[in-house]
Amino acid sequence: MRIPRILICAGSSGSGKTLITCGILQALINRGIKPASFKCGPDYIDPMFHTRVLGTKSRNLDTFFVKEDVLRYLFVKNASDCDIAVMEGVMGYYDGLGGVSTDASTYDVQRATGTPAVLIVSGKGVSTSLAATVKGFMEFRSDSNIKGVIINHIKAGMYPVLKDLLEKECHVQVLGYVPEVPELVLESRHLGLVMPHEIHNLREKVMKLADVFAETIDLDRLIKLAETAPEIDEAQLAAADPVRPEMKCKKPVKIAVAHDEAFCFLYEDNLALLKALHAEIVEFSPIRDGKVPEEVNGLILYGGYPEFFAKQLSENRSMIESIRKAYASGMPILAECGGFMYLHERMEDGQGTAYPQVGIVKGKAYKTDRLGRFGYVDLTENSGKFFQEYGDPGRIPAHEFHYYDSTCCGTDFHAQKPAGKRNWDCMISEENLLAGFPHLYYYGNPATAAAFMKKCEKYGERTECSSIMHRH
Repeated sequence: MRIPRILICAGSSGSGKTLITCGILQALINRGIKPASFKCGPDYIDPMFHTRVLGTKSRNLDTFFVKEDVLRYLFVKNASDCDIAVMEGVMGYYDGLGGVSTDASTYDVQRATGTPAVLIVSGKGVSTSLAATVKGFMEFRSDSNIKGVIINHIKAGMYPVLKDLLEKECHVQVLGYVPEVPELVLESRHLGLVMPHEIHNLREKVMKLADVFAETIDLDRLIKLAETAPEIDEAQLAAADPVRPEMKCKKPVKIAVAHDEAFCFLYEDNLALLKALHAEIVEFSPIRDGKVPEEVNGLILYGGYPEFFAKQLSENRSMIESIRKAYASGMPILAECGGFMYLHERMEDGQGTAYPQVGIVKGKAYKTDRLGRFGYVDLTENSGKFFQEYGDPGRIPAHEFHYYDSTCCGTDFHAQKPAGKRNWDCMISEENLLAGFPHLYYYGNPATAAAFMKKCEKYGERTECSSIMHRH
């Protein structure tokens, strides 16, 4: 299968990858081309910006979470109906596990997918030395596959000079430049970028950026470069699908998924995998809705920014009582990071004021002044009951990124940093509750989602049987 594709990368975070990726996506759309977009790594927010531009969901590609064959399967699954795929890198091109490896880096995703890479470099305050930077990135690994360059932060007059320099010294295609556009810069916050809905006139800004790129970036050459990407072997794709028939529920099972301003960190591929297991997803808002949706057999509370809505969440007592009732009835619940915080007895808001919340987790979620347990982890089971019927799930790859902590983080799983000695116990594993700070990507270990779905199926059968007996 041939899918034209391009990867936008840079030497570090804060290099303008998201801004430039969004501008390129919109410029392609303006030409009548249908793009798919992907974000390398575990980031939640950048794909939301892509989604705002595309109007369709952006996905993640992560070689820590999944093996290369599964990553290629997911890429093709999500890009096969589009004209071109645009991937946005994470951090610096070669920055991987533990800060000492290229594993799980943007380069690693390029290598797994055979995607031509376009390196963003800043032309601000530099001239000939820019060639040394580009050459260094191209030659640091023999299979870097860096085939193009976009020069950021320069004026139109300097572009021809730097373009000629780089093409002569580095033998690389220089595909264009990005002038200074301060009015279009995306703001940042402690968890990366602000949310798309918080940026005033985002659509208008992206359209203006696309108009700029139509003049300053050679889209024809970029598309031709994307078309040089090698074919992907279709015969290997079906075998790479980790979802097995025995994992699936016998009939559709309704799952309630919290999704609003407070709970917005979710992987689209997680929902896709649940649907492959025969889940019917019913979205609801713990901020605005009065209760958990009717006739659901499971509840998922993903992460987000619940601390910014702590007061509203606390004041929605009918929703809190509804979740408590669902938990007490045995309904299976998955909660991670922000969702885990919401289940606490109390949660502090952004100013440190604590508000009562659901109360299933006996403790307080509180604000700290620094990033806590950060990055990838391998989870293994210590104890607990969630997987008791289904056996040890084995390694569960996960990711943590939070400024909040808890007086009750749980001890049923052990988290080990994949590169380094740091480790700790975490998570609460009960018969019908799996909750903690780690974010899970289900394709990394589908047994997690399968166990949850089987529990939801049994819960539905039990409640249906109870309802029939009650009627008679």
